Parts: sequence; structure tokens; C-alpha cells
Amino acid sequence: MSYLIPSEFVTKMVDAGESKIFMSTRDTLIRAYMAGAILALAAVFAITVAVQTGSPLVGAMLFPVGFSMLYLMGFDLLTGVFVLTPLALIDKRPGVTIGGVLRNWGLVFVGNFAGALTVAFLMAIVFTYGFSIEPDAVGKKIAGIGVARTLGYEQYGAAGMLTLFIRGMLCNWMVSMGVVGAMISTSVTGKVVAMWMPIMLFFAMAFEHSVVNMFLFPSAMMMGGNFSIMDYLIWNEIPTAVGNLVGGLAFTGLTLYSTHIKTGAKRTFS
Repeated sequence: MSYLIPSEFVTKMVDAGESKIFMSTRDTLIRAYMAGAILALAAVFAITVAVQTGSPLVGAMLFPVGFSMLYLMGFDLLTGVFVLTPLALIDKRPGVTIGGVLRNWGLVFVGNFAGALTVAFLMAIVFTYGFSIEPDAVGKKIAGIGVARTLGYEQYGAAGMLTLFIRGMLCNWMVSMGVVGAMISTSVTGKVVAMWMPIMLFFAMAFEHSVVNMFLFPSAMMMGGNFSIMDYLIWNEIPTAVGNLVGGLAFTGLTLYSTHIKTGAKRTFS
């Protein structure tokens, strides 16, 4: 059978986290760069489809094509390593340290951001014919999203920050399920189906994904979105990344690890 039982794929999760910690700087950056770029293209695709059809749901249904492609290629997202690498630390794998985990997160963040920013710039050229005209309908839509998901949170103060954080948590609960989905089958079809479902859910619900936002907000600023870099960092990227870390690790990584690797003592009956 192509399906792996939980104890098997959770072991693969820990193994994957360990291997990423010891990966070379060059390989980590390249894989993260490509992941950020592909996910950014998928976001452009989904928004374009939503604008063309007038249905955000159709865009959400198609967005997972990018996630599936990047994970089948073995590339890395920050949201994924937030879940996998701590498991290697918790499992006390030899040589794994907190410093190694933080190093991996930092490199993946830089790589993801560089890839997403590259696509943001390239698509800005496409949307504006080399910055010679006003943005097209998709560009204007991206600009509007950028304003709504920075200043839109800021106007509610602490309540807005809480909402942003929780949307980040819920996002990586689902996205990390997609990461796990790539490991629960040995067939390409099985992997894609398992990844597709939670990724479609997160995008349709407009949860906050730190890597998608690395494309979305720089792109929105290039398209004329009226907010600042600090607005983006304080009222989206930083709280989103923290929410992604907490949600993915708490809801997916630790629950699977604690119940399929470090299982509790079995009940006995007299």
C-alpha cells in the first residue's frame, strides 16, 4: 500500500527535521529561494483566477498547485521547518542544538524572502508593462489586499494584533498538515491529494502565511499600496511568523510526535 501509518510518517518528519539542520548553507538557501518563488507564483495565479472569475473560492481551489510542486521538488518553506526541525531537537537527535534549529530558520527565512521578492518584482513588471502604465486589475487587487491586511488590523489595535496572530496559528495548522501530507504516501498522486486539501482550506479562509506574505506585501507596495515597510513588518509579517510557529508546532508537530512516537503508557485492566 502507498499509505504510511502514522508511526512511520512521523518518524519521517523527525528524520527530515534532522537532515535540514545539518544541510549546507548553500543548499538550504537555494531550496528556500525556490520555495519562496514558486509559492509566490502560485499566489499570483490564485489571485488572477479570483479576479477573472469573480470567485475567491476558485482561486483557493487552484492555489495548492504551487505548494504541491515545491514540495515534490524537495524545496523548503519557513512554515514547514518551523514544525520539522524542533522535532529533531525534542527527539534528542545527536548533534542537534537550539542554535542549529535557529540557524535553519534564519537561512530559510532569507531564502524564502529573496525568492518571493524576486517574483514580486518580476510580476510588477508584467502588471505595469515595465512600470510604464498603471497596474492592471490583478495588480490593483494585490495593492488593496496589502492595505486591508496591514492597516486593516492596525485600526483595531490589540484586538487586531490578536486576530492576526490567531490567523497565523490557524494557517500553519493547515499548512503543516500539507507538509505532513507529502510524507504519508509513497505515490505522487497520494502526496498531492494529501497536500491539496489543507492548503486549499487555509487559502480559502484567508489565514496568514508568512511566506505568501513575503510576496504579497512587497508586491502591494510596488503596485501603489498606501502603507509602509514598518506597517508590513509590525502589522503582518512578524506576528504572522510567530503565529505560524506556534500553530504548526502545537497543533501538528507536537500532537503527532507525542501520540505516535512518545506515546503514553498503555492502559491495563485487571
